[in-house]
Amino acid sequence: MRLHVLLDAYQCAPGGGSVSQIGFEWLVRLSKRARVTLLTHVRNETALAGIELEPDTRIETIDTEWFAGPLHRLATRIFPSSEHAVFALSSLDFFVYDAACLRRARRLVRNGERFDVVHVVTPVSPSALTRMHRLGPPLVRGPLNGGLSDPTGFEDLARTEGSFASRLRVGPRLVDSWLGASRHAALTLVATGATRAVLPPSERARARTMLENGVDLERFRSTPWPAPPSATEPLRVVFVGRLVSVKALPLLLDAVVLSGVNAVVRVVGEGPMRASWQAHAETLGLGPRIAFVGALPLDAVAKEIAEAHVLCLPSIRESGGSVILEAFASARPALVADSGGPGELVDDEVGRAVAAPSPDALRAGLAAALLDIVRAPQAWEARGRAARRRAEERFDWEKKIDEALGFYERLAAEKRWPT
Repeated sequence: MRLHVLLDAYQCAPGGGSVSQIGFEWLVRLSKRARVTLLTHVRNETALAGIELEPDTRIETIDTEWFAGPLHRLATRIFPSSEHAVFALSSLDFFVYDAACLRRARRLVRNGERFDVVHVVTPVSPSALTRMHRLGPPLVRGPLNGGLSDPTGFEDLARTEGSFASRLRVGPRLVDSWLGASRHAALTLVATGATRAVLPPSERARARTMLENGVDLERFRSTPWPAPPSATEPLRVVFVGRLVSVKALPLLLDAVVLSGVNAVVRVVGEGPMRASWQAHAETLGLGPRIAFVGALPLDAVAKEIAEAHVLCLPSIRESGGSVILEAFASARPALVADSGGPGELVDDEVGRAVAAPSPDALRAGLAAALLDIVRAPQAWEARGRAARRRAEERFDWEKKIDEALGFYERLAAEKRWPT
């Protein structure tokens, strides 16, 4: 008999952003292996309407737009220039949503439903505390990601992105003693060491490591490396991500100039810094060597990565890094700042994580790496092949679901995390 999982995914929609994609992957892949009842926000209803799921999959939508809409409008008025701050304030809607989820789940139980385990998969922030343990079945949280502090040496970038908003997330942690999410979670999955460190000690002891992202190995396939960079063939670099200040794209552009290599950069993504960064590229004299192509669907992102020699993500505050996994799956090495999640994902076997004590140091390190790719292309091509192997071994979504099912079965059998 298939396990019955109550999957709680506040964000859950294909192509709706990285966290929404995480929720969607859990829904689609888990429903093939277990019976799933999904609780999700009503804003995901349209995106999920045409998705073919298993016949016993049930979707319950929760409507908190009466609160979420005005809250988002207030946030945009208070923080007109910071997406990060708007997101942080708007995320308070989760606590209204969570209360409604518990009421809906209790109604389902009264009507005869029985769940083996409750799994809250999104939001992925450690500060997204839940009351769903009160339903009764074992509660799984995560994989969670976050807990990063503002990077030392990059205060100006962090301030631009809205560090004040990060402090808004301290408030939810203060009510954890009331909600009981930490002490009552049977299992908490964490993506990074930084995330584990911000958990209360009682929850930290029950935490297990699982990256919040996975990669679709069929969509992002291993493809041959482009012709090696040379006097006639440019080094092809791709950047994928939101165009917000902490992504630090200008440092990559500076590094292209500093290195002196013949490089072209494709910038995939949208955001409030686009105009400023385009102007910066023009000021540097890069002109047609830098292409801002906007946000693209995943299949088009896969094509952009396949046409590049290397993915570069110089972000100085990045909890995860799904695009790094997509590059790995495409047999492309990654060049990143040694900070947060990317610093834990990338090593010399699959790319390079550049030390980032300051903007000048990161800029110089990126330039040195670009020059090294041109001088030793075979070594970097080999890093790409190693990256594909790592993606297959560690980051395949199906293996993540296998591991989760193992957790569910043990928790359902013992009603607690086994010692």
